[in-house]
Amino acid sequence: MKPDAALLSRFAALEIRVRGRVQGVGFRPTVWRIARDLGLQGDVLNDAEGVLIHVGGEEPSIAAFLDRLEREPPPLARIDHIVTRPFGGDLHGDFRIVESIAGAAHTQVTPDAAICAACTEEVGSPFERRFRYPFTNCTHCGPRLTIVQGIPYDRAQTTMAAFPMCAACAAQYGDPADRRFHAEAIACHACGPKATLIRLDGRATSFDQHSMLDDVDAIRSLIQKGEIVAIKGLGGYQLACDATNTAVVERLRALKRRDAKPFALMARDLDVIRDYCRVDAKEESVLTGSAAPIVLLAATGRERLPEAVAPGLSTLGFMLPTTPLHLLIMSRLNRPVVMTSGNLSDEPQVIDDAAARERLAGIAAYALVHDRQIANRVDDSVVRVMDGRARVMRRARGFAPAPIALPPGFETAPELLSMGGELKATFCLVKDGEAILSQHQGDLEDAATFDDYRKNLALYETLFDHAPVALVADKHPEYLSSKLARQWAETRALPLIEVQHHHAHVASCLAENGRPLDMPPVLGIALDGLGWGEDGTIWGGEFLLADYRRYQRLGAFKPVAMPGGAQAVREPWRNLYAHLVAEMGWPAFAMNYADLDVHADLVRRPRETLDAMIRAGVNAPKASSCGRLFDAVAAALDVCRHRQAYEGQAAARLEAMVDRATLASDSEESAYPMSIPNLRGTGMPYVEPLAMWQAILGDLIVNTPAPVMAARFHKGLAKAIVAMTKKLAGREEGDASRFDTVALSGGCFQNRVLFEEVTRRLAAESFTVFTHADVPANDGGLALGQAAVGAAHLIDAQSRTLKGTTPCAWESPAAS
Repeated sequence: MKPDAALLSRFAALEIRVRGRVQGVGFRPTVWRIARDLGLQGDVLNDAEGVLIHVGGEEPSIAAFLDRLEREPPPLARIDHIVTRPFGGDLHGDFRIVESIAGAAHTQVTPDAAICAACTEEVGSPFERRFRYPFTNCTHCGPRLTIVQGIPYDRAQTTMAAFPMCAACAAQYGDPADRRFHAEAIACHACGPKATLIRLDGRATSFDQHSMLDDVDAIRSLIQKGEIVAIKGLGGYQLACDATNTAVVERLRALKRRDAKPFALMARDLDVIRDYCRVDAKEESVLTGSAAPIVLLAATGRERLPEAVAPGLSTLGFMLPTTPLHLLIMSRLNRPVVMTSGNLSDEPQVIDDAAARERLAGIAAYALVHDRQIANRVDDSVVRVMDGRARVMRRARGFAPAPIALPPGFETAPELLSMGGELKATFCLVKDGEAILSQHQGDLEDAATFDDYRKNLALYETLFDHAPVALVADKHPEYLSSKLARQWAETRALPLIEVQHHHAHVASCLAENGRPLDMPPVLGIALDGLGWGEDGTIWGGEFLLADYRRYQRLGAFKPVAMPGGAQAVREPWRNLYAHLVAEMGWPAFAMNYADLDVHADLVRRPRETLDAMIRAGVNAPKASSCGRLFDAVAAALDVCRHRQAYEGQAAARLEAMVDRATLASDSEESAYPMSIPNLRGTGMPYVEPLAMWQAILGDLIVNTPAPVMAARFHKGLAKAIVAMTKKLAGREEGDASRFDTVALSGGCFQNRVLFEEVTRRLAAESFTVFTHADVPANDGGLALGQAAVGAAHLIDAQSRTLKGTTPCAWESPAAS
């Protein structure tokens, strides 16, 4: 990033191009301040490529300027590239900030940022003119993606354009020495958005004016009195209530139709959170960072919240106030508040005021609204610290749409669009050697979510001036994202690259970890619920020798039928029955385990129908799925046996009940055994759980505590995964290792117990282990992997065309 030394010796004036996250973060005022300090001439402006600087002066001063530019960026900035060249044009006598220039976008849109310390102090001080102003912000914090409508990021391109600045705000906005210089969302009581308490049924509100400071404080009072209230937040409406009040939490569950999925929580400060959870140093730094996500914490504090907050789980998802509005609501509350998305279960979060009146009136009587439009729906992000590192589980507010630099070798990748998956959907744009991963979209099975997904595709195309030369999609024939990609490929005459689901998972992990394009393949271990396999079956427990271009399936979990298809995902007992029949057959199970409760339960089920499905192969696809194995084991322990209220519930509750002493034990009996034979016909190794099932049923006979059994399962599964890895590497025979690097991906690796057991054991075997942190391991990261595979494919096609060896081909990457 440093300019050539000879260049500085020949020229006293430079043009400096800065790319990265440099708009809407106070970068120009920082440039202005440094240039003024050093007595330099010139100007700085925003354009569609980032920030452009013209600077002139003495050579040592210019060198110092470039050095300080890298060392002293504003808090929210991220410099990716600095490019310098001689400048022969006219320079202003004093250094100035000049008007922005429009054009083709090559810059970044900044994620929304939580309220900074300076604004927090200002909102709380009666001596400041923004005392208790709910929309206080500066260049170091506040809304970005949620209000932006175009590039460059100037006020006219945001939903703040509807609020002309008062004289005082205009003065700050125009003062380069002020931290609100060109803070596009700048506002105050006099000129900015207003928060108002309303009743969603249309009736007039009334409260004791003498005991309330304002409408925001009135919402706080309503929460304390046991009301469910709606709050128009940063990226959508939220529903809030007193988290310590069992009756009101249960009422919110019933009205929101959210049976068991855990609620997010907000607390005034870390002290309140520590009453309920253990918070280590890393977790504290994530909670208090500019992204301010929901952080999953161990619920081991001295106080307990009602079971209805997070049924059956050992963690609570806490966040701190993210905006001045939330800060003011929470400031006089010494208890946690449920702060969940404003919607009915599985629907997208409400962002429109009219929709809030229509869809939330049956849940909340009161709403705190405001008159600033939410341009773009953005959910709260979710983070969990595992193995000492913060790992994003859901990437949205605070993180998206910050781009991810693609690894070396991808510099010439053309623009492309990858469409992601079906659940936890995201999409990804490739441009200028970067991957721009969208915020979490949700599950596309919901019609309103799919509509929002398509709206956001159009938005990103506009924001980033993106014109893809190809589309990339999952190979699944029924994914809505893939169907849309096929439709667009036809109507837009674009090539379509289809990528196998688990190859995309592995490629996502490689891309996040910066694995160069031309490096040797790694062993990718992709463990999740379901993904369309190359052979037309369902995959979900895969060991792939893979790079970006291709993969080879070296091993898998044992394929077992899913009687009822999608119904088996919702009803774990179906997976339990299929596993028992596949492992030992019903007659042997009934003969040896007839006294068990699980036998009595399965006897009452429609076994004949399931048997017919499995025999005929009708609506009972075989699946090598780790997720379905979790479901089956959970059902055996009578955890969510009949039904799962949300995807992954059985596995999450199984993890929550793990006995830590058993997990830490060195005893061989502390892990359920699994073997690794070869499949008949193909010779491919697979994880065989027969011995595990025999041990589980034996433990049930002797009434072994369920937490001990859960620990034995997790530990045994981790040992089997590592044993398979060693076998595939060739280390069992003492030969040279076939690979030395392992990439872990898929939703099952968001299970902290499994993740930490596997990574620890692989490291002990001297494998280099790549894992996810900035991108979700689940399907929320799928689009990044699709983009990397698609980009590698297009780069190779370009290379072949340039060499003249073959015409440019757009064939789909396939298994080798």
